[in-house]
Amino acid sequence: MTQIIIPHITQKQIVQSISDGKRLDGRGLTDYREVQLEAGIIGSAEGSARVRLGKTEVLVGIKIEVGAPFSDIPNEGVLTVNAELVPLASPTFETGPPGKEAIELARVVDRGIRESKAIALEKLCAIPKKKVFIVFIDIYVLNHDGNLIDASALAALAALLNTKMFKYQVKDGEIEIKPGYTQLPIRNHPIAVTLAKINEKLIVDPELGEEQVMDTRLTMTIEKDGKICAMQKGGSGYFTTQQIMEATKIAQEKSIELRKLMVKG
Repeated sequence: MTQIIIPHITQKQIVQSISDGKRLDGRGLTDYREVQLEAGIIGSAEGSARVRLGKTEVLVGIKIEVGAPFSDIPNEGVLTVNAELVPLASPTFETGPPGKEAIELARVVDRGIRESKAIALEKLCAIPKKKVFIVFIDIYVLNHDGNLIDASALAALAALLNTKMFKYQVKDGEIEIKPGYTQLPIRNHPIAVTLAKINEKLIVDPELGEEQVMDTRLTMTIEKDGKICAMQKGGSGYFTTQQIMEATKIAQEKSIELRKLMVKG
């Protein structure tokens, strides 16, 4: 993968501005860029959503199929998450098999959904040990301007909330599809919040230039009750214990703001 290197003078401006408690785009250190959400935009999918986080744009589609369960959890449905970094989204993205960035993106989104038990997978078992429903979450990055994790996690949650699965009945050991649809059983609303550390300052929702100069980053996925269900660190730098505690407080506060965009009422 090629790498975009922003001009050295811009790097210095980013670092200096953040050291002064500001950001080049005018945001405060703990402000997200504007979030725009559209749900149900792919007619052929069971669920879908597109999220724009500033100039970062991510599309998520949900498909549901019948398949075999995992042998160690034979009475639960299956969740699988894939991410594709579309080459048109960034000069750094290339065709071919998923690279490290795409694999990490899919795993972080998967972990937040799985560890929060957002989907009631036990309700997706049609015939124990034989037939279950498989939920495929496909993430497509359409434009990369930083913080792909949060944008993808938001789009995945919005798509899941938009998902309708077909009604069915079991007859003679086989699944028969019936007319009509029902909502996918969702019981938690995990929100990923990513913070970057630049010159000992913590910032929320790093854009692409900020990602280029950050020392390290930390993504926390917060459940609807405020508990942390997943964490992922990136970069070679470190966080002090105090910084992790500060990041936790910020992530919990920001998750409330973002969840209101996903869940009305």
